Amino acid sequence: MAKNKNSSPVWSKRIKQNVNSLFKKVGSSLNVDKRLFKEDIQGSVAHVEMLFKQKIISFKIKNKIIWGLNRIHNEIIKKKFNFDISHEDIHMSIEKRLFDLIGDDAGYIHTARSRNDQVVTDFKLWLIESTKEIIKILEKLNKVIILNAEKHIDTIMPGFTHLKNAQPISLAHYLMSHIEMFNRDKERFNNNFQSLLENPLGAAAISGTSFNIDRNYTTKKLKFSKPTRNSVDTVSDRDFVLDFLYATSVCSMHISRISEELIIWNSDAFNFISLNDKMVTGSSIMPQKRNPDPLEFIRGKAGTSYGNLFSMLTILKGLPISYFKDLQDDKQLTFSSFDNLKNSIIILTDVFKNIIFNKKNMKNLATKGYLTATDLADYMVQELNFPFRKAYQITSKIVNFAERKNKKLNELNIKEIQKIEPKLKSGVLNIFDLRNSIKSKKSFGGTSFENIKKMIEKYKKEIK
Repeated sequence: MAKNKNSSPVWSKRIKQNVNSLFKKVGSSLNVDKRLFKEDIQGSVAHVEMLFKQKIISFKIKNKIIWGLNRIHNEIIKKKFNFDISHEDIHMSIEKRLFDLIGDDAGYIHTARSRNDQVVTDFKLWLIESTKEIIKILEKLNKVIILNAEKHIDTIMPGFTHLKNAQPISLAHYLMSHIEMFNRDKERFNNNFQSLLENPLGAAAISGTSFNIDRNYTTKKLKFSKPTRNSVDTVSDRDFVLDFLYATSVCSMHISRISEELIIWNSDAFNFISLNDKMVTGSSIMPQKRNPDPLEFIRGKAGTSYGNLFSMLTILKGLPISYFKDLQDDKQLTFSSFDNLKNSIIILTDVFKNIIFNKKNMKNLATKGYLTATDLADYMVQELNFPFRKAYQITSKIVNFAERKNKKLNELNIKEIQKIEPKLKSGVLNIFDLRNSIKSKKSFGGTSFENIKKMIEKYKKEIK
């Protein structure tokens, strides 16, 4: 590859002295934004095609530039491109290499645009594809969760509130609560497309350009929906970054909550689940240990996502409305959150592929803590026409009695129950059956087996 003879910054004719060496090192974003190379070349190709269409550059120059850009793309793909930190960022690195390849005609590439609109265009193009990727792998995760739910419609477990036994539910119903969480995440990411699909190219540095450009042409070429409407806002706007970081943070939080619960369930105290060897690690000193490190890893990544969101909010908080160097950090924060979320979703998907649910322990724990007490109160409302608060008080007395006798509710006989409420008949004993309790919860969104089967079919149609 030819040595770059045009290594000076483009602004070197104005700024005579060399930039502070430390700032030159830390101010370069090349090591971060070089992952935008595809989007940068894509945007530049669309831009020069528009310049030719508008008779701003010749056919010959357009073809030379596009040939050079395609060659640069191949060099980067084949790892033959020299990323020189002195070239500041990916945009200038590509432009400098273009000068090496085609000479001074490379200078036409920057006609009627600025790095200010160029970088926002590249970043939006990257975020569009990255958002699609997150949505796609979330759908894969949901598919795996559905497969688990189908296997455990009849698996009975205690539903918890305050981490105390509350009411019996189906394990499938619990698992599908995760699908609802991830569906909301997908909706959040989908909502972001509204602002991502506004084309920044053509806003130039801040005021637009005097050249007769066609922003609708580049909008169509780059598959945006419409051009942005204000050049000042275009170069200063990072709301689309905040939207992505927020959606990423919420999704990371959901993953963290699920991970926390599975870690608890994997503990020896609960023993609700066991994990395949692929999903555990060992101890450096205790030979018997099988630690759920992958779950702990993704639980911790939520903190990084929160930090990236608040970092970006803090950066923007102090900026007047225009472009500033501070905005350079937007990409590192976003790339970090994207990478962490992508890895976390893939790891959680693998966890659900390698999880074994201990159905016996789940059901055993569901027999403790008087989980059918609410069913008893509801029964008295429905069968004896008691006000719920009266039924609640009577049920409390029956639970207290069972507790004193060290009995479960289903171990009480009808005579013991009638001592507290004489109107109750022997049919009430069916209420204490865990399976009957679950079957009775037929309200829409409830845990009844019938509801679960219908909801699984609904999810399967939605996730093709």
